[in-house]
Amino acid sequence: MTLDGEDLSHSRPVLQGDEPHVFRGCDLTEADLSGAALAGALFESCVLDGADFRKADLDGAVFKGGGGMRPRFNDADLIDVTFTDVDLSSAQFGGALLTDVSFSGCRMIGAALTASRGTGFKVARCNLTLANLGGCSLRGEFIEGVRFDDADLSGCDFTEATFSDCRLIGTRLLNTTFTKADLRGADLGQPDDAKLRAFAGAVINQAQASAILAARGITVL
Repeated sequence: MTLDGEDLSHSRPVLQGDEPHVFRGCDLTEADLSGAALAGALFESCVLDGADFRKADLDGAVFKGGGGMRPRFNDADLIDVTFTDVDLSSAQFGGALLTDVSFSGCRMIGAALTASRGTGFKVARCNLTLANLGGCSLRGEFIEGVRFDDADLSGCDFTEATFSDCRLIGTRLLNTTFTKADLRGADLGQPDDAKLRAFAGAVINQAQASAILAARGITVL
């Protein structure tokens, strides 16, 4: 079933056929897709403002472009799903099954991924400013081009993760684990003592160490 440019806003779309559904340029503002069977579906350049995907089966789905404010993916199955260049501002993923999910080039300001389930996700070139990732695991991941400014990373596991061209300015790091993480490619800002304790076991470079010490009145020669 293929839908091109359809206005499906404020409705519950009738989905027909057994083949993966294709949505191109559709307006899904406040659309009710809760509990829908959408495995393998393609969402290309769709408006997702307030779209309701709660408890939907989205395994293998692909989201490309488009997006909107506060789409809801709570308790949905999101195995092998890819989000590419999608606006997921204030998106809700609480309770969702996130296994081998990929977020690339996405705007995820204020997104909430806390309390999600599964083995985790990959994230690259995304803006996660003010996002809540509480308790998520990015253990061993290569994290490139991600802004975590003012994000809540409490309880996250970044063990052996590598950060490249990332920002960790103003982040909340309560009980966050960075054991053997490589932070040499991250902008740490001016971390306070609590954040420095969170970075215990991580690897930083000499310039980062010098900046941290200089902020405390210690000069490294």
